[in-house]
Amino acid sequence: MDAEILARIQFAFTISFHIVFPSFSIGLASYLTVLNALWLKTRDDTYLSLFNHWKKIFAVAFGMGVVSGIVMSYQFGTNWAVFSDRAGPVVGPLMAYEVLTAFFLEAGFLGIMLFGRQRVGDGLHMFATAMVAVGTLISATWILSANSWMQTPAGFSISETGQFRPDDWWAIIFNPSFPYRLAHMVTAAYLTTALVVAAASAWHLLHDRETPTVRKSFSMAMGLIICLAPLQIFLGDQHGLNTLEHQPVKIMAMEGHFESHPDGAPLILFGWPDQAAKTVHWAVEIPKLSSLILTHSLDGPLKGLDTVPDEDEPPVLIVFWSFRVMVGLGFAMLGLGIWGLTARLRGRLHTSHRLHQAAVAMGPAGFVAVLAGWITTEVGRQPWTVYGYLRTSESLSPVQAEAVAASLIGFIVVYFFIFGAGTFYLLRMMGKAPGTPQLALRDGPIRTAGITPVPADDPQNRED
Repeated sequence: MDAEILARIQFAFTISFHIVFPSFSIGLASYLTVLNALWLKTRDDTYLSLFNHWKKIFAVAFGMGVVSGIVMSYQFGTNWAVFSDRAGPVVGPLMAYEVLTAFFLEAGFLGIMLFGRQRVGDGLHMFATAMVAVGTLISATWILSANSWMQTPAGFSISETGQFRPDDWWAIIFNPSFPYRLAHMVTAAYLTTALVVAAASAWHLLHDRETPTVRKSFSMAMGLIICLAPLQIFLGDQHGLNTLEHQPVKIMAMEGHFESHPDGAPLILFGWPDQAAKTVHWAVEIPKLSSLILTHSLDGPLKGLDTVPDEDEPPVLIVFWSFRVMVGLGFAMLGLGIWGLTARLRGRLHTSHRLHQAAVAMGPAGFVAVLAGWITTEVGRQPWTVYGYLRTSESLSPVQAEAVAASLIGFIVVYFFIFGAGTFYLLRMMGKAPGTPQLALRDGPIRTAGITPVPADDPQNRED
């Protein structure tokens, strides 16, 4: 492997670890905001118990997301210095805006959300919780704006030295693919969180821990899944139409269309793309359905990779299968939501063990779908870093393959040790059922065996 391939693998590895945590913390921050608001409105301590349980999990996931994100950003300088030099005038400010707005907002209010209810009062605590949730959404907005500009660049000119110079910041930020990708990613984050909460709650229901908190969290999560899963499928379809307009080669790879179809293209459900032979072996396809989906006409013409130079083709096999993993999991989420709705209407939402087993099995599905979606969009963009303007091979730092390989091995060892331990700790926290409403403490004391807890309203507890 040469330095370029190793650098791409390294970035893919680190960003795959990183995206797992924001895709969870974005949804979890909003979930905590809803729980806190419901408790303030109803004073039902079920919501308070759930808030206190999930805020600890959020704190750990948020911390790991910050650490993995900082490490990832350094690779722009170490491995992709030419990209940083040429695209820096556009991408750099967008990344800086994310730090100056979103990260500072999250960091400023996180401590109040986690520890400050009794110190600042319910109103300011609610505001702080909402600001943390807003901060996660603003962070996603800036990051996706920068990445979307790399997919569908706009609002710039190229200087004599080859640098991308910003001419219209509105066009740069709101580039053609940005609205679709932002909506798709935020909805994916909410779905990912709903699936994790549903899986954790279903696990406790399967182990006869039918406390009101567990029942309530499972009901809320399943309700969110049935609302968001069909919305996500619709958003994915709209995003696909936008991609067809601005990145048609990516669509060709996703669909496995090596040949053009002037009178209607088939939808290839499964098969094995062979890029060298320009065909899909053992293809299982539905005639003209791809044209119907993408052009809304059975006879709509679709171009194939035979119209694209070989050096401009992305790795079709990876894009083809990652896209199918994402879509397949999306429909599985829809199926789980319909199953949950049916059980709810029949009064069996909390007693159907098969539904609970399915919810546990679907717990990681959101993370896998997010990873598959990012693989589809990033590998499908190849061989470009700035689509149509700057090739990946031209973006690399002058580094030796041995140096990149050594750092890649270091990343793999450290990441699996640190983030593996962190993920194990998160799973252990989820494995403990939320406290019953009777034991809900408002940022209350730690309960330790053999020690009598201090009541939440005791002055000594406030001081402690």
